[in-house]
Amino acid sequence: MRACVIGAGFAGLAAAHDLVRDGHEVVLLERMDQPGGLAAGFADPSWSWQLERFYHHLFATDDAILALARETGFGPRVLSRRPVTALFYRGRPYALDGPLPVLRFPGVPFLDRVRMGLAVAYLKAARDWRRLEHVTAAEWTRRWMGDAAYRVIWQPLLEGKFGADAEAVPMSWLWARLHKRSMRLLYFEGGFHAFAEHLAQLIRQGGATVRYGAHVARVERRGDGLTVTTDAGDLEVDAVIATVGPHLFSRMVAGLPHDYLAGLARMRHLGAVVGVLALRQRLMDEVYWLSMDKRDFPFLAVVEHTNFMDREPYGGDHLVYVGDYLPPEHRYFHLADEDVLGEWYAALPRINAAFDPSWVRRTWLFRSTYAQPVVPLGFSQHIPPLASPVPGVYLASMSQVYPWDRGTNYAVEIGRRAAALAAGRPLEAAAGL
Repeated sequence: MRACVIGAGFAGLAAAHDLVRDGHEVVLLERMDQPGGLAAGFADPSWSWQLERFYHHLFATDDAILALARETGFGPRVLSRRPVTALFYRGRPYALDGPLPVLRFPGVPFLDRVRMGLAVAYLKAARDWRRLEHVTAAEWTRRWMGDAAYRVIWQPLLEGKFGADAEAVPMSWLWARLHKRSMRLLYFEGGFHAFAEHLAQLIRQGGATVRYGAHVARVERRGDGLTVTTDAGDLEVDAVIATVGPHLFSRMVAGLPHDYLAGLARMRHLGAVVGVLALRQRLMDEVYWLSMDKRDFPFLAVVEHTNFMDREPYGGDHLVYVGDYLPPEHRYFHLADEDVLGEWYAALPRINAAFDPSWVRRTWLFRSTYAQPVVPLGFSQHIPPLASPVPGVYLASMSQVYPWDRGTNYAVEIGRRAAALAAGRPLEAAAGL
């Protein structure tokens, strides 16, 4: 079989890896100039490691991507840490990364803290998520954890992630986040970029063609085969795995029926705007991840990467992400970088009163209009299958990993499933699954 994989994020890399390993001829096309997708890296001249444009880490339970790392010889380069994750409440951070910190948290009455701890323990043990997808997370957490726990902890999380859709998000989505979360977090030596480059190199060594800066204009069924029209000419292939958003897939693939297109059009998403600050001084004493209440702050999270990983590979910089999920039409997607960062700088002294813009050595701002699928009640009934109505064309996107949230682990899993399907292997035979 000759296959074209569109997109060299971790879904595309995983799919191409499996197809090459099984002896198929593969062309991997990526519009960016490097692999990694939303986990792609960048670097300052003073750094020896690359850093992700959008903050990334792994949980110890991220089995799919960890299996791929082991299979490809990258396992020894997985680093494990237990950084502090916290919630900003009434002027200071409170760790909420274990039972004792939750019991000590003053923002919720003691009995509700106990209820919340028991509910979270239940969710981590429960495996049947489908009965939770017809009740909202807002309703479920209010009922079983108490109104104070919802108002102080869960409402800011849901509103920060989903904005106006916060009250409509199913409890199955929150179940998935709590069910898989681990207190230990993992990272790749050299960053996610190093693992993406490692996979791309293995794919090339297996005989595949990897093209960066490639623009795919059209995928069309012609007779017994498929034609992929690119800016460098046409490719004739037997199968196409597109690891792109549903909205882009609907414009790219010819011959999709109207009802299928209507289903893709109903799949909504948010974008992400993330700034990276290289600081001369530490912003937070020990906290890695600080969740904010967007009713009080102009961003969702502050993530001090160098409170998770050592500063040495980054030239001694203190690296801080400031980021938010926003509708694609939000003004932050059109404002100049310095204007967005200026609004965020104004809020940082509330986290550290000593902060001054003179601490900033350098900044970067990254934006993506497709970063977080919006999931309504009963979403599992509306997810498009991996195999599209056009024979030989497959869609593998973050909008299809529900109930799991988007992330590199589930990108690897869905990419490997798409490769198994395209090659005619049973899904349960997909390596690492």
